[in-house]
Amino acid sequence: MSIVEMIERLGAVVLDGIVDLGDFVLFLLYSVLYVFVPPYKPRLWVRQIRIIGADSLFLIILIGGFTGMVLGLQGYNTLRRFGSEGALGTVVALVLVRELGPVLASIMLTARAGSAMAAELGSMQATEQIDALTVMAINPVQYLVSPRMIAGVFSFPLLTAIFDVIGIFGGYMIGVGLLGAPSGPYFNGIAANMTGHDIMISLYKGLVFGVVVMWVCCYKGYHAERMATGVSRATTEAVVLSSVLILAFDYFLGSILL
Repeated sequence: MSIVEMIERLGAVVLDGIVDLGDFVLFLLYSVLYVFVPPYKPRLWVRQIRIIGADSLFLIILIGGFTGMVLGLQGYNTLRRFGSEGALGTVVALVLVRELGPVLASIMLTARAGSAMAAELGSMQATEQIDALTVMAINPVQYLVSPRMIAGVFSFPLLTAIFDVIGIFGGYMIGVGLLGAPSGPYFNGIAANMTGHDIMISLYKGLVFGVVVMWVCCYKGYHAERMATGVSRATTEAVVLSSVLILAFDYFLGSILL
């Protein structure tokens, strides 16, 4: 292979990547734009909020509780070395609210709701149901994607807040109830050291992660290949890319909102 052919192949790969990135961004812009374009579909919005939000509540409570319990256990054993068991509540709350709560809640929602969403849209693409919507003069992005985007914007911050609260009580149950950390300083430390800014960081991250997960999972499912492995590949790519972007956006948001 000559140098010219290598440069041509490299250029083709770069151009394809730029085109795919442009389609990726335009998909987000169209899905957000059609939220504000009639006809409005409130029933679809409520249905997706139930699927993404309410149906994921038990999972969020379960994972939030165990996360708080682990933080309570490890935090107590670490702080005891320095004689600072009274700071356990502050440590558990700040770690959950600022970092672990939004990230873990969003990854769990990606695994549960995001994968199902990508598989559903991928199946519709494979069976030409999306083309049928276009034939019936129904905008498929407005009908299928925009309601999910709205549901993600509402559901992710609320579930993140529930995750944080359950995690704090899980840390209390282990740190105070089981290991014997002082009870009063646990919640007093949270009240004294946690600010509204910390809570808003958690909600901002939940909001951004909700948009990212809905965007990626809907895009991958909507553009799934019409072949035997197209749906499974789209679902896998959606979960992996969403998880990576959650961690990447967590860093950038953390550096901006500190």
